[in-house]
Amino acid sequence: MFDIKTLMILIPALPLAAAIVTVVLGRRVLRGQSHLPTVVALVLSFVASIALVFEMQREIERYDWSEATYPPRSVTLWSWYSIPGAMPRPANGSLPSGWGDFDIDIALQADPLTAVMLAVVTCISALVAIYSIGYMHGDRGYRRFFAYVSLFVFSMTLLVSASNFILLYVGWELVGLCSYLLIGFWYEKPTAAAAGMKAFLVNRIGDVGFALGIFLIWTTFGTLDFDRVFAAAGTIPSERATAICLLLLLGACGKSAQFPLHVWLPDAMEGPTPVSALIHAATMVTAGVYMVARCTPLFAVSVDAQYAVATIGGITALLGGIIAVTQTDLKRILAYSTISHLGYMFVALGVCTLAGVTAAMFHLVTHAFFKALLFLGAGSVMHAAGGVIDIRRLGGLRRRLSVTYWTFLIGCLSIAGVAPLAGFWSKDAILSALSAKASHGGEGGIYGILLASTLLGVLLIDFYMFRPLFLVFHGPERIPREARHAHESPGTMTAPLVVLAFGAAVVGAYFEWTHGFAEFLAATPSFHCLTHTSPDVGGAAAATEPWRIGAVSTAITLLGIAAAAIVYLGSGKKAERLARAMNIFGLYSLSYGKFFFDPIYSLLIVQPLLGVARLAARFDRCVIDALVDLCGRLPSMLGAALRPVQNGAVQFYALVMVLGLLALLGALLM
Repeated sequence: MFDIKTLMILIPALPLAAAIVTVVLGRRVLRGQSHLPTVVALVLSFVASIALVFEMQREIERYDWSEATYPPRSVTLWSWYSIPGAMPRPANGSLPSGWGDFDIDIALQADPLTAVMLAVVTCISALVAIYSIGYMHGDRGYRRFFAYVSLFVFSMTLLVSASNFILLYVGWELVGLCSYLLIGFWYEKPTAAAAGMKAFLVNRIGDVGFALGIFLIWTTFGTLDFDRVFAAAGTIPSERATAICLLLLLGACGKSAQFPLHVWLPDAMEGPTPVSALIHAATMVTAGVYMVARCTPLFAVSVDAQYAVATIGGITALLGGIIAVTQTDLKRILAYSTISHLGYMFVALGVCTLAGVTAAMFHLVTHAFFKALLFLGAGSVMHAAGGVIDIRRLGGLRRRLSVTYWTFLIGCLSIAGVAPLAGFWSKDAILSALSAKASHGGEGGIYGILLASTLLGVLLIDFYMFRPLFLVFHGPERIPREARHAHESPGTMTAPLVVLAFGAAVVGAYFEWTHGFAEFLAATPSFHCLTHTSPDVGGAAAATEPWRIGAVSTAITLLGIAAAAIVYLGSGKKAERLARAMNIFGLYSLSYGKFFFDPIYSLLIVQPLLGVARLAARFDRCVIDALVDLCGRLPSMLGAALRPVQNGAVQFYALVMVLGLLALLGALLM
C-alpha cells in the first residue's frame, strides 16, 4: 500500500505528531485519555515498520545480485546546510564530484539493519505505552509522561533512520535529553532528579568522544554521508581508522553503559518502571550497539579497535554479572543484567565477522523481548506490593500474581538460554562466533579468553536471574505492609506481558529455523566488507561446532539454575553460607558494593572537579566581580574628587580661572 520512502517518513513522523498533540490538547481536551495519541501513533508506527521489513524483503529477493551490493534506499526531506567545496579535493582527483562539499541533509536511509531496529523499537515501545496506561493511572504527570515517551520514540527512530553522521548525532543527543526527562520524571524525589542528572552527565562524556570521532571522519573523508564514508573506509591508514573507531567507541560506551561508563544505568531505576523497560530493552541502551554495527566498515579496517570493542564488552559482561549476584533490588538486578547482556553484544561486534555482527543484532532482538518482559513483570510486582521491590521482603506471590509469575518465568528461562526459547539461539550464536574466531590462527588468543569469560557469565546469568524468581514467587507468602491487598495487575498491564512472553518464547526459534533473520541482515550494504573477513572453520568442524557449543552452554545453564534452586529454595541458611564463603576473599563486599565505582569516581573525579569549581567561583566573586564593581564605582569616585571644586564661592571660581589662564600661558610659552 505504501512504498519504502513513504514508510520511512511515517515511522518517525507519527510519534512526533503524537508528542505535539499530547502537549497541545492534553490539558484541556484529552485529560485522562492523554495516552491515546501515543498508543495509536506507536501502534501505527509498528505496523509501518513491519510493512517496511516485508517491502524490503521483497525488494531484496527481486534484486539483481550480479551488482556489487544491494544499495540502501534513501529519502531526502530537505537540505539543512550546504557549503560547496568546503574540503579541498585531492590532487589526483580520484574522489567523486561533490565529495568535499559540506552538506547537511535531513535524509533517512532504509536498509535491513534500519528495518530491524525500527521494528524492534516500535514494537517494544508500543507495548510499554499500553502497559503504562494501567501503571501510570492516577499520576499527576500522566499527560507529560506520554508526551515524553512519544518524543523519546521519535528520537530513537530518527537515530536509526539517519543516513549521515550529523543526523545520527542529532538523534543521539535527543535520545539523551529524553532519557534525562524520563529518568527524572518524578523530579520531586531527590534521588530521581540526581539519577537523571547523573545519566545526562555520564552520557556527555561519551558524547564528547562521539563528536570528536565525527570531526575526524569529516577531516579524513571530506564527507559525513554513510555510503561515501563506508565506501572509502578501506583506503585510509589503519592508525587513522583506529583513532576514529576508538572515539566512536567512547560514545557507544556512554550510551550503552559499557565499562567504565556503566555507572548511570542502575541509578536510572529511579524512573517509572515503564521507563526502565523502554530504556533498557530496545531503545537508548541499544543505540551504541547499533552505531558500532552501522560503522562496521570502519572497525573492519582496525584490528586494534576490534580488540578494544571485544575486550570492553567482555569486561562489562562479567562485571555486570558479578554485581547482579548480590543485589536485593529487583529492578537493579535487571539493570545489571542489561549491562551484562550489552557486554555480550559488544563482544560479538568485536569479533567483526558476518556471523559475529549478525549474532549481536540477533541477541539485541531477543534481549528486547525478554528484558522488556522482565522489567514490566517487576513493575507488576511493585504494583501489587505497594511499591516495594526488595526481594528479601517478598515471597510466595505466584499464588496471587499467576499471570505475572508465568510470564516472568518465561522471561527467566529465555534470558538464561534454555532451549528452545529465544535467548538460547542468540546466546549460542554469540558463543559460536567467538569460538570460530578463537580457533582462527594466531589472532584468536584474546577471543579464547573472552569465550571462557562469556561461559562463566552464562553461569552467573542463570544463577542471579533465578534467585529473584525463587525468592519473590516461591516459598512462604510474604507481603509487605505497604501493600493494602496484593492482587494481579489490570488487563492493560498483563496483556503486554503475555505478548512479550510469546515473543521471548518463539521469536528466536523462528529466526533460527527459517534463517530469515541472518539472510535478511546480511544484505545490509555496511556488512558487505565482512564477507571476506569471516574465519573459515571448515569441514566437519563447522558442522559440529554449533552442537558442541550448544551442549556446553546448556550444561552450564542447567548447573546455574540448579545452584540457584539449591541455595534459594530452602530456609535461607545456604544463602548465608554462600555469602560468607564469597566474603573470604572480599568478593561479596565488592559485588554488593558494586565494586565501589561510584565512591572511586567521586573521590578521583567528582570531588576534585567540585574543588576546582569552588575555587573558580571564589575567584569569580573575589576578583572578577571586584573588578567589575570597581569599574562601576570609578565614575562616582572621580565625581566625588571633583565635587569640592563646585563650592558656590565666586572668589574661588575667579582664582581657578586665573590659575587656569596662567597654566595656559605657560604652556604656550613653552
